[in-house]
Amino acid sequence: MIIINNYNEFEAQLGKELGVSEWHTITQEQINKFADATLDHQWIHTDPEKAKTESPFKTTIAHGYLTLSLIPYLWKQIADIRNLKMEINYGIENLRFAQPVLVNDKVRLKVKLSNLINLRGVTKTTMSIELEIEGQKKPAFAGDVVFLYHFID
Repeated sequence: MIIINNYNEFEAQLGKELGVSEWHTITQEQINKFADATLDHQWIHTDPEKAKTESPFKTTIAHGYLTLSLIPYLWKQIADIRNLKMEINYGIENLRFAQPVLVNDKVRLKVKLSNLINLRGVTKTTMSIELEIEGQKKPAFAGDVVFLYHFID
């Protein structure tokens, strides 16, 4: 795990891969809870029996937004950003879903710091990310996430 205490420590990592998270298994229970939270109960996510016979994947798949929602959790396994007043999820850019995540797949996040800007004391980071699926060549998604970090002076 990388530890970052301020803008200068972020700057030293510019252009580098910051790390890879642990593997996380996507369970049917997690998919169902996400469906409940988002009111998206489409059968391709929540009906294993129907998915066996009618889905091209022969099983349920995770919501794309469920996989995106794992970014903060998996990111915190890669980096410990300290001395913060506040951190803000600012945006997602150039994101593409490359392939679905099937129930019981294991996923992990790979992160590279691709851009860094000091906005009058606020650190704006752009991180190139991929959500890898264990045993697959293509990631679930790839794109850039933007975080704002307000460090304690």
